[in-house]
Amino acid sequence: MELPCFPQFVPMTLALKPAMHPHLSLTPDGVSEYTFSSLYLFRRRYAYQISMVPGRTIVISGSRDGKRFFMTPCGLPDRSVLTELFQTHDYWKGIPDSIAQSNQETLRRWNVDIQEDRDNFDYLYLRTDLAELAGKKYHKKRNLIHAFVHAYQYRAVPLTAERIPGALEVLDRWKQDKGAEGDYIAAREALDLFGDLKIRGFLYYVDDTPAAWCLGEPLARGRMFTIHFEKAVDAYKGIYQYMNQAFAAALPRYYIHINREQDLGDEGLRQAKMTYRPIGFVRKYTGSLRSRARA
Repeated sequence: MELPCFPQFVPMTLALKPAMHPHLSLTPDGVSEYTFSSLYLFRRRYAYQISMVPGRTIVISGSRDGKRFFMTPCGLPDRSVLTELFQTHDYWKGIPDSIAQSNQETLRRWNVDIQEDRDNFDYLYLRTDLAELAGKKYHKKRNLIHAFVHAYQYRAVPLTAERIPGALEVLDRWKQDKGAEGDYIAAREALDLFGDLKIRGFLYYVDDTPAAWCLGEPLARGRMFTIHFEKAVDAYKGIYQYMNQAFAAALPRYYIHINREQDLGDEGLRQAKMTYRPIGFVRKYTGSLRSRARA
């Protein structure tokens, strides 16, 4: 299925993957949302619609909390397209550094104001830091992992289609433990479409019972790996810390960085992500027309 030319939009469907994936895979920044899998799995939450400005960028239209936004993951559209998008949307979302920083003067001339979107910054870690957990700064993490590995019989295996039922058991238990849905729908669909989306992960057993799993995929032209989902049974103390370290250690060495996505402004999640000592962030920005921003 081909992407329609702007201003025509079509709903996000699995049939769009061959047309979208090659463009998204070449984006340099490592924005966690800008993979086909991530966009597809959250298409219902944000009511995504897709268009294309040939030679420029894919355009993604969405809505959240009563406001419409658009995203341009692959580049800066020309001024006429940007003006038309602002006429039908409330704001420009998920602007990566490669667009925001290299086009500052152009955007200023076009009366577009750019602001950092800290709640949506992706947390960036060295793979070796998460795999080795060396030094005093990771002392508490290592203690939790040591307690886990001495308390349980455990094993880790690559997640395959045959092992999906075990991962689904963990997901249902996770939802029950949390008492809230969270990203359950997207996580379940990720497992159901494991083969179609070609995402990668591991399943972790405790005493031969499925106990945890994680899923992710490469981005930033293959230099980075992003973790989309991590689910575990809370009864096993230290299992999240063990899974985090074990998965980082199992990744091929050519992945320099691990992207653990954003905190969405959740203070508890922010503190938890900071305890792993990120080396930086994948920064994102929002944009608005100057006249609208001042209104």
